[in-house]
Amino acid sequence: MENLIFCLNATIPIFFTLLLGYFFRRIGLFDDAFVSRMNKFVFVAALPVLLFQDIAQVDIYKVWDLKMVIFCFVITSLSITISVLLSLFLHPSDIRGEFIQASYRSSAAILGIAVIQNLYGNAGMAPLMIIASVPLYNVMAVVVLSVFKPGQGRLDRTALKKTLKGIVTNPIILGIAAGMVWSLLRFPFPKILDSTVGNLAKTATPLGLMAMGGSLRFGKAFSRLKASVVCTFMKLVGYEALFLPLAISRGFTRDKLVSIIIMLGSASTVSCFVMAKNMDHEGSFTSGVVLLTTLLSSFTLTFWLFICRNLGLV
Repeated sequence: MENLIFCLNATIPIFFTLLLGYFFRRIGLFDDAFVSRMNKFVFVAALPVLLFQDIAQVDIYKVWDLKMVIFCFVITSLSITISVLLSLFLHPSDIRGEFIQASYRSSAAILGIAVIQNLYGNAGMAPLMIIASVPLYNVMAVVVLSVFKPGQGRLDRTALKKTLKGIVTNPIILGIAAGMVWSLLRFPFPKILDSTVGNLAKTATPLGLMAMGGSLRFGKAFSRLKASVVCTFMKLVGYEALFLPLAISRGFTRDKLVSIIIMLGSASTVSCFVMAKNMDHEGSFTSGVVLLTTLLSSFTLTFWLFICRNLGLV
């Protein structure tokens, strides 16, 4: 029971904070414009500062783990490959691009950091997981949404170039890079700077979660229910069942293992829907998967954390 409560304390507050965002939008306290600005604020300012602070204050020479970075990259690549193969069974095949993207692309940054903060008080090894997986998420999303766009069978090179440029200038990646440089050069982190940066960093998790909740839409979300269930199952259960035992066998524990759990089995990110719509997909299938994975991930993540907690790994 103690282990269960420990895991619930890490996941349920995240789920409730996310629901607050949805509730505030439903009662008119949030509107679409406000949610959009809040998302941008978290992405451009609060989350990069949080990651910068956590990395800058550790000894990067001690915490850098190339094995973890390579592991996360390889597992993400394998997950994408499996999603592509599963999409071959879709009939009709007009949602292949949406299915592939929504089944592998996690809310790794916001949800991952929120869970690890609840468990350990800081972002832990989440930045290493983000470095390894998030750029690959974004590039492959453009590729699959271009190649599997209804009525099109070629890559949108303009969108791919824009995405590659976006990765280089991604505020989250820049925040991680700045923190690594600060730590490598062993710059001091005075109290005044720590408090100022910390005040901004503290807004990242609650605002990011509420913005995510405020972005959820029902609409025609479940018009392809069977495919939505399969996609949701792979996102929350399938890849965890396949690759979590491998991560454990490779010796990953505590915040490293939690980062991998989040990478494999957290909810599909809301930006899946935004990218699908922007690349001329219908989008309702993606919104359904985002909604289902968001609602169910608090239970599935608790389950995976509970198992690892009982094994003494987190």
